[in-house]
Amino acid sequence: MTIERESEYESVAGGSFGGAFARIVRLLSSFGRATVILCAALGSFPAAFGRRNSRDAFFRELYAAGIGILPVVTTVSLFVGMILALQVGLELRRFNQEIYLGAAVMVSLLREFGPFSCGVCLAACAGSAIAAELGTMKVGEEIAALEIMAIPPVRFLASPRIVALAVIAPILGFYCSVIGLVGGGIVGSMQLGVDFSQYMTSALSIATVKDLYVGLFKALWCGLVVGTVAVFEGFSADGGATGVGRATQRSVIVNFLLILMFGYIITRICYR
Repeated sequence: MTIERESEYESVAGGSFGGAFARIVRLLSSFGRATVILCAALGSFPAAFGRRNSRDAFFRELYAAGIGILPVVTTVSLFVGMILALQVGLELRRFNQEIYLGAAVMVSLLREFGPFSCGVCLAACAGSAIAAELGTMKVGEEIAALEIMAIPPVRFLASPRIVALAVIAPILGFYCSVIGLVGGGIVGSMQLGVDFSQYMTSALSIATVKDLYVGLFKALWCGLVVGTVAVFEGFSADGGATGVGRATQRSVIVNFLLILMFGYIITRICYR
């Protein structure tokens, strides 16, 4: 399966309408090819997992996207929880309702900020690394060599990486929520005068199983999106080292935008 960026619309006649139409067509085309990569990667994972090289790549990506970025995830989640608790707590203090600080922080983290922190860290660390790695292989003709040897690049290269990110993302999303909750409790007890045990009691009493499931689903979706976009951009790289840099940059930017958009869409569907 060869993945290339289409260029038949590059020479569309000038004019704002023509240029906008060409960009829309390229966007839809890219979305379609990325969806094909995702479906092919998920469908071929059982066969890919049976090969030692793909299995090693899967566990290597699990480690890189889990343990490898844990310091970054911990720092980001801790400060997200602290900032959230500080801003919410200051407003609650105006109405003498600091007792509900834990509830507000817990619900916000489970529903949105935990999965969001997870997705951003995956896109910035794991996704960019995947795009750069596959982009280097693409411009170095290594992917073309696999196709010549009748080895499907999607099954051999894309499937282990996408599935690994999808597996680790819900775990990281839950971890982000827990660390953020602890960070919020530290701010609440040290700066807002909220007892930590009271803070935790309020947090655990208001959160529901639905909040947890929605957060885990968002994190899973973030993992799939980050992996698919990173693989697609890596497969689409061209033009030497400069092309690899552009592919890595596009991967991070597109992932950030999609994480925000899909986060809103999932929240809107689940909480009408």
